[in-house]
Formats: sequence, structure tokens, C-alpha cells
Amino acid sequence: MTERRRRRHDPERRDRIVDACLEVVGEVGVAGASSRRVAAAADVPLGSITYHFDSVDALLFEAFERFTRRMSDRFEASMAAVDGVEEARQAVVDLVAVDVLTDPHELVLTHELYTLAARDPRYRRLTHAWMARSRHALERHFDPPTARLLDAMIEGLTIHRALDTEPRDCDEIELAVDRLTRASTRRD
Repeated sequence: MTERRRRRHDPERRDRIVDACLEVVGEVGVAGASSRRVAAAADVPLGSITYHFDSVDALLFEAFERFTRRMSDRFEASMAAVDGVEEARQAVVDLVAVDVLTDPHELVLTHELYTLAARDPRYRRLTHAWMARSRHALERHFDPPTARLLDAMIEGLTIHRALDTEPRDCDEIELAVDRLTRASTRRD
């Protein structure tokens, strides 16, 4: 009886549901992210999903908002922690080689989001906001055209690194970053 009362008052329930949704999407994709699966993963009654969210799509959207915010926060923190163009270049290399999308779960979430964004303008706006934050973080150290190219390069290289059957050499990433940033007009 005490357990039931404690669970009934559960202020973190909505957050757990959103996090569980990300876990489920990472495991079975958007197509497999049913209310029932998410409820089981969050360890909540099925009715909690419909209580907190108008639809599975509303839950998915909030989950992907959370995911893009977390990814953007990490990216911004990496770029804010460096001082000078050389450190910024190395931070970009590290983002590609070590941080961004090296977790298979994050890779799946990113690709699931891209698929949704290709079909649904709301998700496209979400990915656009994510890209804008990334570019803004890069613009701390590089001019806007270079930041835009770097952002696209980071995206492409992380996807290639994640899907390649053989690991890529960091020297290749360093060379690409150097070539793209050499002519940047912004200097710290």
C-alpha cells in the first residue's frame, strides 16, 4: 500500500517517460515506439502516457526536443571550453573522433530524427534549431561561412565514422578541419 501511494505521487514521472521514449526509440526505432513499450520502459501504467501526452507523436516530439537540447549543450560546452583557433580546431576534431555520435544509441536517435525531419516540418524546425546552435557555437572561433561548412563536415564525418566498417584515422579529420578553417577570417 505504501509503495502504491508513493508511486501515485510521482513528480518525475513525465521526465522518466520522455527518457524512456528515447531509450525505446534507440532500441526499436520510431516505428516501434508504442505507448505500451514506452510505459513498460518507464515502469509506469499505460494510462500515464495518455495522461501526460496527447499522442505518441507529442511524446516523440518532446523526447527529440530533449535529445537535441542535450546534444547541443554538449557541443556548446566543448566549444566554450577552448581558447583560440588552434584549440577550437582540436575541439572540432575531438567532437568528430570522440564525442558526437560515437554512442550507437545517439547515432540511432539522430538518424530517426533525420527521417522524421525529412517528412514533418515540425521535426525539420527542431533539426534546424539544433544546427543553428551548433553553428553559433562554432562562430565563437570561426567566421559564419566557415562555421556552416564545419557544421556540415562534422555531421558528415560523424555519420561516416559511425557507419564505416573500419575506423578512420584522426589525422584525416585533422586535415579536413585544417583545410576548412585555414582561411577563416575570425580569429580569437
